[in-house]
Amino acid sequence: MSRALRDSPRVHPETKKRIQAIAEEMGYVPNTIARSLVTGQTQTVGLVVTTMTDPFLGSIAQTVESTANDHGYTVILTSSSNRPEREIAAAEMFQTRRVDGVIVTSSRIGALYQDRLERLSVPVVLINSLAEYKSRNIYSIGVDNQHGGYLATEHLLQRGHRRIAYVASPADRSDDMQRMAGYRDALTNAGVDFAPDLVVRGTGRIGGGERALPVLLSLARPPTAVFCYNDMTAIGLMHAAREAGLSLPDDLAIVGFDDIAFGQFTYPSLTTIAQPVAALGQGAVEMVLALLADDAPGQGVAANRLIPGRLVVRASSGR
Repeated sequence: MSRALRDSPRVHPETKKRIQAIAEEMGYVPNTIARSLVTGQTQTVGLVVTTMTDPFLGSIAQTVESTANDHGYTVILTSSSNRPEREIAAAEMFQTRRVDGVIVTSSRIGALYQDRLERLSVPVVLINSLAEYKSRNIYSIGVDNQHGGYLATEHLLQRGHRRIAYVASPADRSDDMQRMAGYRDALTNAGVDFAPDLVVRGTGRIGGGERALPVLLSLARPPTAVFCYNDMTAIGLMHAAREAGLSLPDDLAIVGFDDIAFGQFTYPSLTTIAQPVAALGQGAVEMVLALLADDAPGQGVAANRLIPGRLVVRASSGR
C-alpha cells in the first residue's frame, strides 16, 4: 500500500490507481514520522543559497522547490550570506535535521570544505560549483561557464570592439574563473592581447558594477565594451554609466550573465548569457533522488553534468 501511495513504478498502474482512490475516499493522511522511521528517509531536501537577494538564485530556489514538491519532497531553505563557512555549517546542520540530501548553489564550499562534505552521510549536489574531484558523496550540475564567457566576449568582438573589460566576482569563485577563461580564450582567438588592467574585481551585486565604472574610465585607454560576471553587476554598471552621461551602447556596450527576469526591462535592455534555470534546478533535485533510489550508484561516482548557456542579444550591446 505504501508504495502505491508514493506513486512507485513498482506497483501496477491499475492497482496503484485503485489504492490511491480508496485512500482519498477514506481521507487517509500518511504519518511522515512513522514512515521515516521505516524507510530511513524524511522526504526533505536542504537547500543552501549564497544570498536571498539575487533574482537568479531566487529562480533556482523556486525551481528546486517545485520539482521536489512534484516528487513528494519538502525543501528547507537557508542563506549563507556569501560566507563559505556558513555554507558548510548549514550543510552539517541539515544532516542533524535528517534531510535526505543537500543542494548548495553557486558556492565555494566544495573547494574549501571537501573533507567535511565527505563526512556527511547524505548526497550533496552543488549547482554552478563544479566538483573537479572524484567523490562518493559530492556531485555537481552547472552551466558551462567557460563557454558562456567565450560567447559573451565573441559577441562583443563581432561588434567591432577590441578594448573589452571584464568585471569579475569576488575572488576564488570557480564560476568566475571559468567565465574569465572563456573571455581570455575569445580574445586570443581574435588576436587581441589580454590586458590585466581591463579586469576589475566586483562583488556580484549592483554596487560592485557601479564602483567598477570609475576604475575603468580612469584608464589611459578606457574600454569600449564590458562583459560582466552576472546581470546584477551589469545593471549596476549601466546605472553608473548613465549617471556619468555615457550613451549605451554607443559609448559603452555591456553584456551580462544569467538572464534574470528584469534584464529585458532595463534601459537599454540587457544582452546576456542565459543560464538554463529549469534544467539546473530540476537536474539537481533529480540527481539527489536518483542517488536515493534503490538502484542508485552508491558504490561509484555519479557523473557531473555541464549544461551550455545561450547568448540573448538585446540593446545594451548594440543591434
